[in-house]
Amino acid sequence: VCARLERQLWPTPVPGVHASAVIAEGARIARSATVGPLCVVEAGVEIGERVHLQAQVFVGRNGVIGEDSWLMPGAIVTAECKVGRRVRLYPGVVVGGDGFGYEFVQGRHERVPQVGGVLVEDDVEIGANTTLDRARFGCTIVGEGTKIDNLVQIAHNVRIVRHCILCAQVGISG
Repeated sequence: VCARLERQLWPTPVPGVHASAVIAEGARIARSATVGPLCVVEAGVEIGERVHLQAQVFVGRNGVIGEDSWLMPGAIVTAECKVGRRVRLYPGVVVGGDGFGYEFVQGRHERVPQVGGVLVEDDVEIGANTTLDRARFGCTIVGEGTKIDNLVQIAHNVRIVRHCILCAQVGISG
């Protein structure tokens, strides 16, 4: 019953790119995908078959969104990050925020650039306002089938194993 009701809440959008979306040259968007109002898709991005980008989604340079994924309003996938197939990113999710990296040098904290990426594997759901930091080197990885609740922060260089469920109440970060 709930699955039927959910289809009414989130009906399958009509494929196409909304007139207010900004799509960079060189972005590849499958014909069956939907790009909603005020979305930004940068150069080198690949948007797979039947992907739905709801309003105000941002996908950064060379990002990849796998087939049948659904990114809800305000979701952000930063440059060089990859989202697998059948992934749901709820409102406000940030994939690839800067990792919190600092070193104490000559009595001061100095920022250490986080130049890695984030890989979200297939069949993952990430709750509203959750953040996944990009790795210092390599990738922060969210394993296949993982379910993450709202308001969770995943630190840089973390690897979440398959079929893990993380809740904000657990307080896991780093």
